[in-house]
Amino acid sequence: MRKLGILHAILFLVLIIGMPVFGQQAGQPPQYRQAAAPVSVHQISPHVYEVRGGVGANCSFIVGEEEVFVIDAKMNSDSAKEMISLIKQTTDKPISHIILTHSDGDHVNGLSGFPGNPDIIAHANTAKHIEKANESGREKVPLPNETFSDRMSIYSGKLRIDLIYLGPAHTDGDIVIYVPEDQVAILGDLFFKGRDPLIHKIKDGSSFGLAGVLLEIIGLNAQTYLSGHAEPVAKTEVENLYRHITEIQDKVKTMAGEGKTVDEVKKALGISTEQGFWPSLAEVIYQEIAGGGLKSGRE
Repeated sequence: MRKLGILHAILFLVLIIGMPVFGQQAGQPPQYRQAAAPVSVHQISPHVYEVRGGVGANCSFIVGEEEVFVIDAKMNSDSAKEMISLIKQTTDKPISHIILTHSDGDHVNGLSGFPGNPDIIAHANTAKHIEKANESGREKVPLPNETFSDRMSIYSGKLRIDLIYLGPAHTDGDIVIYVPEDQVAILGDLFFKGRDPLIHKIKDGSSFGLAGVLLEIIGLNAQTYLSGHAEPVAKTEVENLYRHITEIQDKVKTMAGEGKTVDEVKKALGISTEQGFWPSLAEVIYQEIAGGGLKSGRE
């Protein structure tokens, strides 16, 4: 049974590697294997809109005084073009900037669908991840032309948009886009609802970092939180995710301290010991606690 599972994983990896950039930018959720819902726009606040459907994660756009700021770019150029068309139906203001929450392909691969040369802003680590993916990707993703390491603010008239880096979490380049006037925070993949968050160790993500980042996010004066793979939520939902992660961390710490293997920990938490395409949150936590010297229970 284990050999069959390994064979399936190898075949899936071969399929993924054959896709441009997609395989290099880890973190594409399984729902993208299904038919995509139509692209649609939903107004969240006076200045902020969310774009759902199409291929790729939820995106957003912020309508400023004279221009539009798009948050993330869908997973392919066709969905990006659909999004652009709907933005143009919503406002006649031009798109001036694209802001990337992080580097996963379902958030950045559609950049090639944007006409002209809009400014692309991202954290410095996100730019590095995209550049690395471009080395092996058949289709190159445009690189950010403006990066920052800690925090920056953009103004459109009196409207302020804060770009905030709080440390490694889902990846080491995730940022929060916060619009104080509207009390809206855009989180990318820092928030998941109904399933455990993904931590991309290949991009130096950290579960303990994510817990700390969520605490900082909870401290923002936001009323509405948008994310890549969930409906808009209130602060209570972010608090629930924080508690969920820290509870799992405490359980894994205890069991790891008792000398349990990672498989024993997963069984105790009701998680399959079959190797999935992405490691479970509990497995990531165990790795972070135990370092490289793990006993898998499969040897």
